[in-house]
Amino acid sequence: MSEAAPLVSVVTIFLDAERFLAEAVESVRAQSHREWELLLVDDGSRDGGTEMARAWARAQPVRVRALEHPDHANRGMSASRNLALRHARGAYVAFLDADDVWLPEKLERQVALLDRRPEAAMTYGPARLWHGWTGRPEDAARDAEQDVRIAAGRLVAPPDLLPVYLGHEDAVPSPSGVLARRSAVDAVGGFEDEFRGMYEDQVFYFKIGLAASALVSREGWYRYRQHPNSAYAVAIRDGRRDAARRAFLDWALAHARHRSAPPAIERLVARERARLEPPGSLRSAARVVARRWLPPGARRVLRGIEDAFLGRR
Repeated sequence: MSEAAPLVSVVTIFLDAERFLAEAVESVRAQSHREWELLLVDDGSRDGGTEMARAWARAQPVRVRALEHPDHANRGMSASRNLALRHARGAYVAFLDADDVWLPEKLERQVALLDRRPEAAMTYGPARLWHGWTGRPEDAARDAEQDVRIAAGRLVAPPDLLPVYLGHEDAVPSPSGVLARRSAVDAVGGFEDEFRGMYEDQVFYFKIGLAASALVSREGWYRYRQHPNSAYAVAIRDGRRDAARRAFLDWALAHARHRSAPPAIERLVARERARLEPPGSLRSAARVVARRWLPPGARRVLRGIEDAFLGRR
């Protein structure tokens, strides 16, 4: 490999992804930036994906490595990405979900952006929301570009990404769109193993968004496959989304306090957490927020308004 261009460690975790895995890997092999290594982490697959990954590693042992947890265990998305990070050798880290694909210039363009902006810890651009992978014209007509809700080309200083992510989940990048400096990923401790599935990426973004700047591009370099068996779609269908978001927000509030985040970030996380409370719990949640953030005089006024509204006076 050339010494001129930085090595990018590409992390692809997979679980029973035989249907799409080859297309994801081929999009890595087609990259115009040739200095990459591919770490394929098998999170306990029971389909043909396991042997596919091992075969690629045997064929290209310098570039491709097949990893798995002891006893072929299923440990979840965060633990699987962390396993790859422990083996990664690159100055940059990119993540490619097993059901997504990159455009050929993805790594080249993102490496160039970070090389020009050393103050940026990571970069990303809008996803192509990809319905047309089915080959049906009616699905292709639904393809659209993600609205990242940040001015194109902007370097976003911490913690200014977090209000965007917390208030607009549709603006959060897929891991497949991100390129990050390995030093920045290590500085925040990578991913949190306790988050096995949903919101594991937002935990990572919250950590890095508190600590470092990000460069948001106007360019889109990846296709984010929309299909009913994705982890997010299954969680929505099974009714697990709200519980997963509550767990994320509880973690985020604790992390913000531990890291002495700006009070505005703590208030924002607490507000988003309160939105997920059942209606009967909202009053008690508001009291918790009021006790923490309002001065004594304002708390007395709030109690008076509540008593008058409820007919207690």
